[in-house]
Amino acid sequence: MRKTMTALLLAMTLPTLAMAAPGDDHRPGGPGPGPRMFHELDLNKDQQRQVHKLMMDQRKNDREMIQRYLDKLPEADKQALKNEREASHDKQQKAIRGLLTPEQQKTFDEHVAKMKERKADREEFEAWKAEHKKAG
Repeated sequence: MRKTMTALLLAMTLPTLAMAAPGDDHRPGGPGPGPRMFHELDLNKDQQRQVHKLMMDQRKNDREMIQRYLDKLPEADKQALKNEREASHDKQQKAIRGLLTPEQQKTFDEHVAKMKERKADREEFEAWKAEHKKAG
């Protein structure tokens, strides 16, 4: 079971890993500090943690910046973007599932169901939080 979950998680992260892989800097964002650069710098553990934190902070900042612009879009465009992202995600999920054995597919389906449940719970919580923020 542990091997199956490891394989599943790896399969789910392959697209991200492929984009972050060192190479000719043809990844989104263009040239810049990537995994190869940090490997060649031979960072100690403390430096690795600090660099990781800085990169995660930048990722969070990027998401917040993008969200500010997305919030300005008309509702129809927001819905179109949401639909396109969901279709792309579904296509990826089907492709990953197609690579798996029947046993792995069962585990994958269970994992996807749990993720959907957590997402629904989070959306419900965010709605509740927004409602209480208005009232308070």
